[in-house]
Amino acid sequence: MAKNLLIVESPAKAKTIEKYLGSDFEVKSSYGHIRDLEKDDMGIDINNNYAPRYIIPADKQKVVKELKSLAKKSGEVWLATDEDREGEAISWHLCEVLGLDPVKTKRIVFHEITKPAIQGAVQHPRTVDMHLVNAQQARRILDRIVGFEISPVLWRKMSMRNSLSAGRVQSVAVRLIAEREREINAFQPVSSFKIEAVFSGKDINDKNVSFKAEGSRQKSADDAETFLKSCIDAKYTVSDIQMKPAKKSPAAPFTTSTLQQEASRKLGYSVSKTMLLAQKLYESGNITYMRTDSVNLSDTALNDIHSNISQQFATNYLQTRQYKKKNESAQKAHEAIRPTYIENVSVDDADTKRLYELIWKRTIASQMSDAEFEKTTARIAISTNHQELSAQGEVMKFDGFLKVYIEDKDDEDVTDEDAEGMLPQLSVGQDLSLNEMQAIERFTRPAPRYTEASLVKKLEELGIGRPSTYAPTITTVLKRGYVEKRDKTGVLRDYRVIVLKEDKINSKTEQETTGAERSKLFPTDLGLVVTDFLVEYFSDIMDYGFTARIEEEFDDIADGKKQWEKTIDGFYKPFKKDVEHTLENAERIKGERELGEDPVSGKKVFARMGRYGPMVQIGDVNDEEKPRFAKLKSTQSIETINFEEAMELFKLPRTLGEFEGSEVTVNIGRFGPFIAHDKKFYSLNKEFDPYTITLEQAEPIIVEKRKAKDERTIKVFEKEKIQVLRGPYGPYLKQGLRNYKLTKEQQERAADLEIDEAKQIIEEIKANPPKKSSRKKK
Repeated sequence: MAKNLLIVESPAKAKTIEKYLGSDFEVKSSYGHIRDLEKDDMGIDINNNYAPRYIIPADKQKVVKELKSLAKKSGEVWLATDEDREGEAISWHLCEVLGLDPVKTKRIVFHEITKPAIQGAVQHPRTVDMHLVNAQQARRILDRIVGFEISPVLWRKMSMRNSLSAGRVQSVAVRLIAEREREINAFQPVSSFKIEAVFSGKDINDKNVSFKAEGSRQKSADDAETFLKSCIDAKYTVSDIQMKPAKKSPAAPFTTSTLQQEASRKLGYSVSKTMLLAQKLYESGNITYMRTDSVNLSDTALNDIHSNISQQFATNYLQTRQYKKKNESAQKAHEAIRPTYIENVSVDDADTKRLYELIWKRTIASQMSDAEFEKTTARIAISTNHQELSAQGEVMKFDGFLKVYIEDKDDEDVTDEDAEGMLPQLSVGQDLSLNEMQAIERFTRPAPRYTEASLVKKLEELGIGRPSTYAPTITTVLKRGYVEKRDKTGVLRDYRVIVLKEDKINSKTEQETTGAERSKLFPTDLGLVVTDFLVEYFSDIMDYGFTARIEEEFDDIADGKKQWEKTIDGFYKPFKKDVEHTLENAERIKGERELGEDPVSGKKVFARMGRYGPMVQIGDVNDEEKPRFAKLKSTQSIETINFEEAMELFKLPRTLGEFEGSEVTVNIGRFGPFIAHDKKFYSLNKEFDPYTITLEQAEPIIVEKRKAKDERTIKVFEKEKIQVLRGPYGPYLKQGLRNYKLTKEQQERAADLEIDEAKQIIEEIKANPPKKSSRKKK
């Protein structure tokens, strides 16, 4: 048995570390947290200074038993969990469960899993930092209080098929997405006319080239036409040329949030995928710790980077830089995310290769020289109206860091300047030949919807959350159904173009696609309704500044400047009053919007949240006649649907015609659109719209799905509605919507099963349902 037991939280990390330690150490994993708060009564003793009550979950009992056994046999136990607050808390929980003294137990931390770093950490151990542990406990306890207190309020005030829940940071993130959506819906585009002239000139090789120049924007079509008319018979002369040097500096090396943003923009990765791959790279020893808000690089890393740049490029590409954080925080991570060995340009692992190369390029570029440009602005005088056009161009003189890396931008950060081109050789007094001048109608645009990357950026700007919370926050709001990530199809829009060519003016109308978006975050109707309720009754929880201040208090706890119990107490007492007031006084959440009156029945038509989601309704539950309901399409919202669109939804069920002597209808049910034919039902694939599908399109669907069903069907007991079907794991029974597993022996004679035996199998399974297998969380 090894003399020392070293415990980490991940088996992959354990495997890598074990290579660097001698036979004196045995490295084992705790598979993450080994304790969590009890579910009963919040797991917090409110009356005993908010003391947490921890339990070892059932799926961790085996791991804990093994670690206890190994700890007893070991000469000494070392703790090497991650260096952030979460890792510190895991170490403390291990001390508590394994009977170790946190004041004496050796705790080692490292920013990278390399042989020098691990051996150096073993030479300089410390003990568990209780300030970091308390900061983690404070966050966990406060978030548990918010979830356990607000969720029952939502259950009582809103009837939904799934249990609603709320979270401190998650609810604020949904509010950001909801407010952006409403800004977009309320936005009224304003048009103006961009003046764009195309001239001919000679380049340095005396060849004719064309270039663009712009004039002042015109507010209306009349103004634009008047301007173009004033340019008839004009001469165009270069009146001034300004040439200025310009520089572009590289971005700092990656922090958690900037890595998530850039991986989203460049690689199309979700925030959770980025963190999963980054964790894999860290645990395999390829990059430094991936949860950090530091932009600092160690002296050793800087020396390696500088040596690499000098060898690969030249000394004029090297520029030593020290970066500083905009926002200080208490996450004790001392380095940016960088490769552990800068000489490794790539990694062999296919999954992590692209992310590693992104990190390598960003790290190298951060220590490279500025890119140098020469910006030229030419003023072009118009002889007939004494106005000027302006042409701008940019020439790169030295590529610097751009040789390795170009940072991408979010939609909201892209400007017209990003599209600057090159100008030909021009001189003051030079006459230019006008090819044509256009006044092109352009429209103002609302702020774009958030991507995962831009949401992380906004949360960081507001001081909400920390490096370890961004990915789980986004995952949670998507999972709860408050937000969805999807594409939006653009719509065609007319725009006017007025053209001056050969001293003649013509007008034309062209079309462009507007509003198309990819992988954007949209609030669901549920998300909007819940957000409105929380903003009305829990204004503090939903306040951006309040949430950021709570984060700062966690930082103070981590720095030992504040007691965690005082932070919880300062929050809980006013919060509890809000909960009690809301339970007593708040009305039930309706999420209702009146749209008009049904011309046939004269009853009101309104959109609202129903038990199974957003819907439209004709009539009231108190009416003598039962109300009619229709489900909203996935692209529709309670907030934006109009009366005409709502009435369209009541056209279902639609009768398409007859096929094989039976009527074919289409409708939408609880599980989505379907075709009904000859007392059988066939689900409709997403590419078909139940409101527009034709009989000709429906017929092959019926035939194909019927054939597939026949191939699956072994036997049917019509009266009892029991089927014997073929599945991927062999034959099974189905009654209604529920499936029943057959034993191997029963599967072999499935075709010979009689009704009595089938009923007996079903009854036995109902009486003794199979136990659900619990899986270890890794």
